[in-house]
Amino acid sequence: MDKLHAYFTDHLEEITADILSLVSVETYSRDRAGLDDGLTKIREILADRLAPGYQLEEHPQPELGSHLVVRVPGDQPGKVLLVGHYDTVWPRGTLSEWGEAVQQDGLKLTGPGIFDMKTGLVQAIWVIRGLQANNIAHPPITLVINGDEEIGSLTSRPIIEEEARTSTAAFVFEASHEGKVKTARKGVGLVTVTATGVESHAGLNPQDGASAITALMQWCLAATQLASEEAGTTINVGLIDGGTGSNVVAGKATAMLDIRIRTEAEMHRLDKEFDLITWSDPRVKMDVRKEWNRPPMEFTPASQQLYALVARTATEMGREIDHVSVGGASDANYIAPLGIPVVCGIGANGAGAHARHEFVYPAEIPFFTALVANSVAQL
Repeated sequence: MDKLHAYFTDHLEEITADILSLVSVETYSRDRAGLDDGLTKIREILADRLAPGYQLEEHPQPELGSHLVVRVPGDQPGKVLLVGHYDTVWPRGTLSEWGEAVQQDGLKLTGPGIFDMKTGLVQAIWVIRGLQANNIAHPPITLVINGDEEIGSLTSRPIIEEEARTSTAAFVFEASHEGKVKTARKGVGLVTVTATGVESHAGLNPQDGASAITALMQWCLAATQLASEEAGTTINVGLIDGGTGSNVVAGKATAMLDIRIRTEAEMHRLDKEFDLITWSDPRVKMDVRKEWNRPPMEFTPASQQLYALVARTATEMGREIDHVSVGGASDANYIAPLGIPVVCGIGANGAGAHARHEFVYPAEIPFFTALVANSVAQL
């Protein structure tokens, strides 16, 4: 066992205590009071674990959770970016419904947000602690801690992108995928389609009406045909609403579609194809609004080099580590398009993101924490 792996193994009880203390504070993405409490807890952990000399910048938000930027000086060239979020999908009160704050059976730790991604966030802090405590040379490190990832990183995205642009490499501490790191993620698009037709009586004069629902159904069916299994593009009509009654030719209908893409080229293809979709009744007007919430995280040549370093480091630590492409997005989706090397899914090993059986394997925490710390030291 290498030096850092041994260090984190020896300090696993303290790492676990930090995780449990953070999980005990409920930080739902839209609960400002809870997020404020969570940020206070994070400040306490930072003060307890990091050596003096780090700089702390807070980016306050008027409604949602504030963001922290932690700057740690280094003695090697470059700059390493670590990213983790403290908001969760679990509303206030979930903790009491869970039965106990956290249950431990010797093999697993469970609790709301423990897998996604409070364990990973604590690991990021301990990466810095491990390097400092063992006097291991490393580049300057910037840790971005955001409070709105689960709702699209609405206000933290510019902060992450700004820090990424001046970074040599980035690690996003989302949970691993069955022990595999994530080197590619699909981009996410939200398409909202509003059809405006002409209302009329469905029995007396249906010919005078132009059904918004019929036209919208035609549009959505055509849109789903643009999916590509080969390209990894999925199109899901997740919500549809319209009409006022069964005896009325519908004058208004709306649909919301979830789009997942692997490449920027697919994003551009769909942008064009959506604009070319037709429907049978020209009296119906269609308003199509496309929002690409997160660009795809592609496995770029730069990220391939960083993954190679991580894989080589794992081998030197006596273990092989694989990588995977996944459909879900993260803040790594904002970093990869900038050309910055990035590896995601390097945090907790466990399962159950956004589910009530969410858990992590505490025995895996020392290895993954040491893996990042050793990789950072080699940059």
